[in-house]
Amino acid sequence: MEFHAHHLYHVYNRGNNQQPIFFSEANYLFFLLKIRTFILPHCDVLCYALMPNHFHLLIYTDERSNEKKLIGTTERNVVSEGVRNMLQTYTKAINKQNSTTGSLFQQNTKAKCLDEGSVNYGITCFHYIHQNPMKAKLSLKMEDWDYSSFKDYTGLRNGTLCNKQLAFSLLGLEKNTFYNDSYKIINEDAVNFMF
Repeated sequence: MEFHAHHLYHVYNRGNNQQPIFFSEANYLFFLLKIRTFILPHCDVLCYALMPNHFHLLIYTDERSNEKKLIGTTERNVVSEGVRNMLQTYTKAINKQNSTTGSLFQQNTKAKCLDEGSVNYGITCFHYIHQNPMKAKLSLKMEDWDYSSFKDYTGLRNGTLCNKQLAFSLLGLEKNTFYNDSYKIINEDAVNFMF
């Protein structure tokens, strides 16, 4: 994964063979801690959704994201290395919890840069991520799913993982219409670009 400063990225992965990656509430909370530990020091998280067998993050990179880390004799980008460490340490914990071995996630985590073209793919991705649990019929409404940042944006929870102020500024979100805008139908062509 290649990351450059001042870009929006949709970062996502799913369970190997589409298997579950979260088995309990504690697993979801532990994964959020891993995001805070390994991703947040190197970029801003704008939103997230954790699903039973996959996850989505919308991140914004800055100067911190350009830093390199020496791993052996190879220089690696700190965000890429953060994602790798997040998934590796989470997998190790789940394998220990479940008495399993091997890969929990698919081999290649995807990071799609959303700054291309004239369409505001960032706002589409933001709403897509929040709508994901509802569209998957895990909840009737977005605010009913505990493992996304939607509750934080609506004031139902006081989460600190996401930089809400930056998201409103970068994506052109309006506080007074945010809830209704979040439920609008998303352009499928724009969704296809995000993957």
